[in-house]
Parts: sequence; structure tokens; C-alpha cells
Amino acid sequence: MTVPQRWPLPTMAFGGDWNPDQWPREVWQHDITLMRELGVNLLSLPVFAWPQLEPSEGEYRTDWLAEILDALDAAGIGVALATGTATPPAWLVRAHPEMLPVRADGVRLDFGSRQSYCPSSPVFRAKVAALTTILATRFGDHPALRLWHVSNEYGDHISRCWCEVCAASFRRWLLRRHGSLAGINAAWGTKVWGQLYTDVEQIEVPRVTPGPDNPARLLDFERFCSDNVLELFRLELDILGELTPGVPRTTNFMGLFHDLDYWRFAAVEDLVSNDAYPDPGNTASHTDIALSYGLMRSLKSRPWLLIESAPSAVSWRPVNVPKAPGQLRAHALQAVAHGSDGAMFFQWRAARTGPERFHSAILGHRGEASRSFAEASQLAADLATLAPVAGSRVRSSVAMVVDWDTIWALRPDASLPAEISWHAEAYQHHAALHQLGLAVDSVALPGSDLSRYAVVVAPTLYVTSDAQAEALTEFVRGGGTLVVGAFSGVVNECEQVHAGGPPGPLRELLGVEVDEQWPLLETDEQIVEFDSGARTVGRFWAEWIEPSDDVEVVAHYDGRPLHDLPAITRRRLGEGAAYYVSAGLPLDSLTPWLHQVCAEAGVDVRMSANPSVEVVTRTDGATDYVFVINHAPTPAEARGPADADVLLAPDGDPPVRRASGLSITLPPFGVAVLRMPSTTPSLHHVHSIEV
Repeated sequence: MTVPQRWPLPTMAFGGDWNPDQWPREVWQHDITLMRELGVNLLSLPVFAWPQLEPSEGEYRTDWLAEILDALDAAGIGVALATGTATPPAWLVRAHPEMLPVRADGVRLDFGSRQSYCPSSPVFRAKVAALTTILATRFGDHPALRLWHVSNEYGDHISRCWCEVCAASFRRWLLRRHGSLAGINAAWGTKVWGQLYTDVEQIEVPRVTPGPDNPARLLDFERFCSDNVLELFRLELDILGELTPGVPRTTNFMGLFHDLDYWRFAAVEDLVSNDAYPDPGNTASHTDIALSYGLMRSLKSRPWLLIESAPSAVSWRPVNVPKAPGQLRAHALQAVAHGSDGAMFFQWRAARTGPERFHSAILGHRGEASRSFAEASQLAADLATLAPVAGSRVRSSVAMVVDWDTIWALRPDASLPAEISWHAEAYQHHAALHQLGLAVDSVALPGSDLSRYAVVVAPTLYVTSDAQAEALTEFVRGGGTLVVGAFSGVVNECEQVHAGGPPGPLRELLGVEVDEQWPLLETDEQIVEFDSGARTVGRFWAEWIEPSDDVEVVAHYDGRPLHDLPAITRRRLGEGAAYYVSAGLPLDSLTPWLHQVCAEAGVDVRMSANPSVEVVTRTDGATDYVFVINHAPTPAEARGPADADVLLAPDGDPPVRRASGLSITLPPFGVAVLRMPSTTPSLHHVHSIEV
């Protein structure tokens, strides 16, 4: 029987990590009183309290936690109860030093930070299961429990381990994936460089080698490591699901994290939650973070939860710039605009000791006098006002392919023609779409419903399977517009170059063949000329491509070495069109070109006069909620429909309603939220907001 999972709160979540185990008892009640005054309704605890929960082997102490949960329940504050398994205690590590992780160079890492464990360790897994069972049994029916917070930031410090236990687990994983030793040899192409294995026990994890490693082995190891941590996650999920059915379970993701395939992780949990730390010292950080928010709302096609963010400065950047006045609010409400049903912070009270003692908190070291406390108070009021937005979805007509095989395979040590990064290309394409006022979802291939979108962008799909090519072909035939970036369709799932070369299974869809990749030196200037006559200098990459007869050349190379060869092509197929972009385009050229592509695909698109102002729409089908966010330290102007209702007004001058439209003055880092009837069920529609 499947038990329906409930959303942890009936409104927007507000709160954060609380670590009462780090403070004396007299602080607890004072904190709870302040939380209640501030409007906190959800806390995550006790994330790092395993030593207090189990101070010695099999000696469990949970009364102190029960006291805290009772007090929070009396105050009307819900709890995302952490399983406390993120870091094993010192007594466990010293009793079982073999559970410590090992680096690729053979060095075993010692205790003294967090995540001091090998994900494969049977000792660690057994103790994790025991502690999770104790907490679920003791607190599974506690009235304060809203959500299970499993472990913490899987893979942040340890996602890969090169110990003998992992090597044995890797061999078992390989046999399950490839069926036999012969299957492994065939998949890895081990006859090259004399790497043929005659016994499965000869296979090791890819430790440091004299020269370039087998790229197929490296890719399989990445997959194994992600699956290995997923196995650890599922260990706790299964226990919680059995003992506390109906209580949603999550673990906090970390945006577009390289090490773990979040499509697979999200598939087994009930609620997607995410940690987000946009850099206040980077003027483009709001653009970059929006890409990861698109992934979060797409992983389960429903609202997600910002479970960690910084009220101001963090403690782990080379220069930890604080947030300017108003930026706490702008960053938090940007996450809400992009589908989060709340905003939570790390942490409630600033720590006086440890590695994060200079990390900001709602209650800074000055307590209630801290600027962050005052700004968090305003945000709490905003989130209460935005309660009607909870449960609604983001309007989006454009999606980006996010594929971890390609993310992992495009690595500097993989003997590629040049360094090329999925993340770099994804952020470049997303920055262009963001400037066009488009909220970009994420899709997996195969698996996601592409028919929901007018345009799908694959910045680079280096690893391409037949199933992925079929999904994209069906999308285009059905009327979709596809944009495929350079170095796509190069290899299959085993890192083997497709027969006939790139773009492999995408060849028929795109109508091109790639004769050679042509990476550019920094001193090279390969001109790209569009059919409109506009010209630009390509960046870092070009390709010698040859199109079939039914393919249109949208742009060509001008000047040597690729003079007059196609740079961008379009092939019409069925009701749609597929573009191939063989050139690395700079942002100032990519943006207007994607504007044209999206407009021709019927997408409501605008060239923003002020790229610092972001407009995102959430809808529940009956009502649209339009967020207008100024990410700049200077005022900005916006204009909306005259009949729009102002749900959340910016600080300062109130919006002015005129016959020509609603005039909004946004102060530095100001936010306004407009409410209006939804005119169409289509998620493609975007209201006209001039900025």
C-alpha cells in the first residue's frame, strides 16, 4: 500500500538549522521565544548531534531531544527532524579506523572534520541504520515532526572513496551493470593499451596511474560512486518509510552538484530540498543560481524547499562578502519565485566555535541587535503574505537538458580535444535565456515530458544514447524547437565514439556530420557570420561540419581555417526544427540569436532593458503570481498591467496605477509580487512586465 506523503506545512516555510545541542539549556527557551515572535514555523535539527545521541556504543540518549521537541511543539514550531548521521562520532571512528575514507593517492583521511566515513563501510552503514531506527521509533509520532531530514549534504566532503571495500563494491556494481567480465572488457575497450582483465579481481578503483586512465573506467566509477551514496541514502529512507509512513523524507541537495546524479536521488525521496548560497560579491550570481532552481523544481515537477541559505556572509569563500541591506530578502524571494515553498537559513544562532564561527546566522553574534535578525523579521512577514503562492508552479516554456553522464565524462583528464565543461556551457546558455526573461526548467533524457516545452536546449550532450536521440527526435517531430550545442553525440554510454563519428545517433535529426572538432587557441579569431549579416568572434571552439541537402545554414564561418563552412544549421523535421551550434558563441551574440529562435517557436520573450531585474511567474491555474525582483544596488523601474493586484509591495514608494499600466519603483534589492487572474492554463504564457 502506498501511503500519500503530506507537504510539511500548509503555508510558506520559514526557519532554518538550529543546534541547541551546542548551547546550554538556558539559551533554549530564549531562542524558542524569539523564534515564535519572529514567525519561525520550521526548524531542522539535530544535524550533527550523533555523539550526543549515542555517546558510546549502543548507549542512546534521546531525552534531551524529546525535551526540545516538546518545547517546539508547545510553541507551534514544526521540525524537520535530522537523522544525525552526517558525521560519525569519534568513538566509532577510533574503534573502526577502517571506516575512514581513502583518497585516490592511497592516503586515508583522519577524523577532525565532518563526513569522516567511507560510503561503502559496512560498520558505518550498520550504525547509521541503528541510529535511524532509534530516532524513528522514538519520535515518529511526535506532534512536532513535519519532515525527515536524512543525513546532510551527501557528497559535500566525501562522495568518492578509493579503499579496498569500495573496490570490492565497484566490482560487484560492474558485474551488475555489464553482466560479466567479458562485458566489462567490451564496454571499456580494454584491448587498447594492453588493459585486458582476465579476472574480475584484477579490477581496481581508478587510483593514481602513470598516465591517462581509461575514460570508460572513469565514467563507470563516477556512476558507481553516485549509486553507492544513493544506496546509503536509501538505507535510511527505507527504515523511515517503514516506521513512519506518511511523513515526507528529504535530504538537502546542493544545486548543480557535480558528484551525485540528483535525478536518481530525487526519484526515491518525497520532497526535494536544496541548499543555495548565491555569492553577494558576484553581480551575476542571481542568474547562475536560477539555473539550479530550475533543476530543483523539475526533479519531481512540483514545489521544492530552500532548506539552507545564508542570511549574510558565508565562511568558506576566499573573500566572504556580506549581503547588502535588502539582499537577504531578494535572494530568499528569488528562490520562492522559482518554486520554493519557503526560505530557511543556516543557521538560527551563530556558532562561537568551530569552522563556521564566522558564518552568518539569523541571530548573529550581537543577538537580536544583529542586522540579519531585523531583515529576517521582514522576510518572515513577506512569506506569511505569500502563503497563497504555496503549491503553485513556475510558468516555463524552455528547458535545458541536464545529464550527469555528460557532466562526469567531460573531465580535463579524459584526453578530450580541449577542456570543455558542461557547467560552463550550461551557465552560458542559461545566462542568455535569463536575459530574455525566461525561467528555464531542467529535463532528463529519456524520462522527462518534453512536450510541455516549446524549446529544449542541450548546451552539450557529449554522451548520447539511442534512447536520448529518440526522445529528442519525437520532441521535434511533435513541433518542438531543439538547440543542440557543440561536441554532442560524440560517444555512447561506454565512452566509445559513435560509428561514423559525431553527432552519432543525432545525425539524422540534425542533418549534419562532424568531420573534425576544431578547438581554438586564445589567439585565434574565428569569425561567425549570421544570415542576418551580424558577425561575432567565436570563443574557444569550432567544428568542421558537413550538412545534408535538406539542412539550412543559419550562420557560417568567415576567415580561416573554416572559411565558408557552416557554423549553425537548422533542420526542419515534422512540425518542429532542430538547430546545431558548432561554434562557441559569446554571450552578446548568443542572446539575440536565442531571442530569435524562441520568438519563432512562439515563446513570449523580451530583451530586458535591465538585466538586473528578474521577472518570474508562478501559477495555480486560476491565479498568476508575478515576482519582480531587483538584484542591483541601485533603484529600478518596472511597469505591469494596470489591473494587476499588488500582493507584495516593495519598500519605499507604493506602485502607481495609471491607465497605461502599473508603475513600480523598486529600491535596491527590492521585490514586488503582482497577482492577477490566469488567462491560460499553458505554462508557456508570461505576463508583459516592462523593465
